[in-house]
Amino acid sequence: MTLSSIEIHKLGSAFAHNTLEYQLTKKLSESLSSAAGLAIPETPEELYQAVIDITGLSIPNIKVCPGHCSPFDAFVDAYYAKHPISVWLASRGFGGKSIMLAQLSMVEAVTLGAAVNLLGGSGEQAKRVHGYMRGEDTNIPHTFWGNPGAPDHLLLTEPTSNRTRLTNFGRIQVLMASQTSVRGPHPQRLRLDEVDEMSIEIFDAAMGQTMEARGIREQTVASSTWQNPDGTMTEILRRASDNGWPVYQWCYKETMQGWLSPAQVERKRETISESMWTVEYDLQEPRGEMFAIDPTKVDNMFKHELGEYEGIPGEAIVVEPYDAGTPELDTEHPHYVQPGSYVTAADWAKKTDRTVITTIRIDCTPARIVAFQQMGRLPWPDMIAAFDKQANDYPGEAVHDATGLGDVVDDLITVDAYPIYMVGRHRQDIFSNYIKAIENAEIISPFIRYLYGEHRYCKRDDLYKAGGHPPDSFVSCALAWTISGGGWSRGMG
Repeated sequence: MTLSSIEIHKLGSAFAHNTLEYQLTKKLSESLSSAAGLAIPETPEELYQAVIDITGLSIPNIKVCPGHCSPFDAFVDAYYAKHPISVWLASRGFGGKSIMLAQLSMVEAVTLGAAVNLLGGSGEQAKRVHGYMRGEDTNIPHTFWGNPGAPDHLLLTEPTSNRTRLTNFGRIQVLMASQTSVRGPHPQRLRLDEVDEMSIEIFDAAMGQTMEARGIREQTVASSTWQNPDGTMTEILRRASDNGWPVYQWCYKETMQGWLSPAQVERKRETISESMWTVEYDLQEPRGEMFAIDPTKVDNMFKHELGEYEGIPGEAIVVEPYDAGTPELDTEHPHYVQPGSYVTAADWAKKTDRTVITTIRIDCTPARIVAFQQMGRLPWPDMIAAFDKQANDYPGEAVHDATGLGDVVDDLITVDAYPIYMVGRHRQDIFSNYIKAIENAEIISPFIRYLYGEHRYCKRDDLYKAGGHPPDSFVSCALAWTISGGGWSRGMG
């Protein structure tokens, strides 16, 4: 086995065979493989078996609920470092998050020789994850280092309560939930458990830990049940939506395909209040007055059957191209005809914000989003050219947020776009009318992950509190709705 194949399958980084980098990394790979005495799993199938061989425990690998994943899908992403940060959201107790983090940490340490840090919402939580490996949970005997197949020949010393050290340079370290503790080491892998119980300051400080080393790519998992509507997990989910971090979500119905029995579920349900069960086991969003929009109404707005998109920067999403030909009945959506009437709106990037351009089709009930794109801060001519093109692609009204821009944009825009200055009561009315439209099911959208996240986790303070920062995509959609359904006319604004 050479590192070139490992990198292709496991780390997504290929080296040409005739380069100096390849030769050096090949020697390092052979050295580590010799020290480990273990094959590095190159495929998810090999990884699945390696987890069983090393820890004595399998991981459920079947998806059950819409919008969920199998727990093993989340494991694969983290082990192969497909994304620098991934989020795990799973049922309390029945999700198996902590045991999976223990499995992940042990397999990374013994196969990759990775340095792994464990950080929990409290020091005790991180110790609990490490304790699984040390055999402290008598409910799962003969697992982890007690598993007959465990590579205990790699142990440099017996694991302590806070650390495991291996002969292949792998190590697993428990951290206390303090600024001093999380600012020190620089491992390749960081495993965070129950982040909803962690302060956001500790989370932010910990984000500076991971660094690639010895050919092992850095990766962080933020794992938790979501209980507090104004807590750290809410903020992490907002950031995941904004930054493109994958959110892997599963509940007890997925783990019932593995180690969890229906009888265990029923016994637990008899002892749990309905509200706690709904939030912590069925993974419904925790209720609170902080959210600007009823979360169930946001879920109803975004229709997976209309298409699924990520909405990453630079991705121009065209759900329904404009057809200027003879109107024909749409067989898939019989109450729509082509061509339609459209409104295109832009919220411009200012400093660190993003430009978001949204087109809504307004001649159907409910109105629907048919085109969407977001981009980072680019030169004004580039952002305006994208707006001009989308507005021309969908003839109709066009509008943009002119607040604080003076005549910069108006002087460059080539389409007939109306500037709206979002200040004072007028701004509040724009937001309130759009929220009312969502909650009355007057507008729908395909499932665009970025757009969905900015709506789902938008707070009332973002919209109405002095100094609040409304999500860019929310503003773009609200501007479009102001024209399409908010009683707007060109005498307003």
